[in-house]
Amino acid sequence: MSIELRHLRAFLAIAEEGSMTRAAVRLHLTQPAVSRALAALEKRLGTKLVDRSTHHLALTGEGRVFRDKAAAAVAAFDEALDPNRLRHWPLRLGHAWSALGPHTTPLLRRWELEQPRTPLELLRIDDRTAGLARGAVDAAVLRGQVDTPGLVTELLFMEPRVAAVTSDGPLAARDELTLADLASGPVLINLVSGITTIDLWPEDGRPVSTVTVTNTDDWLTAIAAGRGAGVSVASTAKMHPHPGVAYRPLPDAPPVPVLLAHRVGPGHPALPALRELARELTRDA
Repeated sequence: MSIELRHLRAFLAIAEEGSMTRAAVRLHLTQPAVSRALAALEKRLGTKLVDRSTHHLALTGEGRVFRDKAAAAVAAFDEALDPNRLRHWPLRLGHAWSALGPHTTPLLRRWELEQPRTPLELLRIDDRTAGLARGAVDAAVLRGQVDTPGLVTELLFMEPRVAAVTSDGPLAARDELTLADLASGPVLINLVSGITTIDLWPEDGRPVSTVTVTNTDDWLTAIAAGRGAGVSVASTAKMHPHPGVAYRPLPDAPPVPVLLAHRVGPGHPALPALRELARELTRDA
């Protein structure tokens, strides 16, 4: 059977809605039509993509892997047919937070001077690959270890960690902090795009409790409100200042790798120029 774009759109709608009925409403199709599209796709791939054993549909392991591939394919198709992008083909650079820190502005300024025919769009996207795995961007600045299939990463530099604490709290009065200092109270964990987990602490010295958030803005707001402390990288202090948050060095925490990533296979023709400029600007970091 020939698989068409409609099959991919049906699968992605099911994956996002968790329901055949809601997916059909979203696509303005009948539920049987959506079911047939999914069945055709599963037959073509020779595997189950969706677990139908519960009322709320869930993706299988194969379905989760295929979701990123399908999203990237649909995004590439829509991008190719966008009439607003026929004159210029922007290079989209994603990041979840902090971008390249102090190197961000020099990158944007140099790019505008050296690549005037190719706009560089810096997009903040709150997910682990900053939109790269699903095709929302052409390249991404990522932090921490990345094990997402289909991505190529290059280490740019290692970045020291910092503690983020309530600006009028007792920890803000210190010049630097330790992981043990933070473990005495709640610690904020960003489950969507953050890199801090309880595994950062030794097993016998982990935080008394954690508070989960889903993006950098909520993370900052919660720290400012005194709900707990956080751990981030030095660039966050420069890129995300907040009157209610004080950043302090955290020398006993390991540094974080800062990576430039792109998808395997043919990509934007300006990617080599971006890689070279990023290397040059961060060489001494």
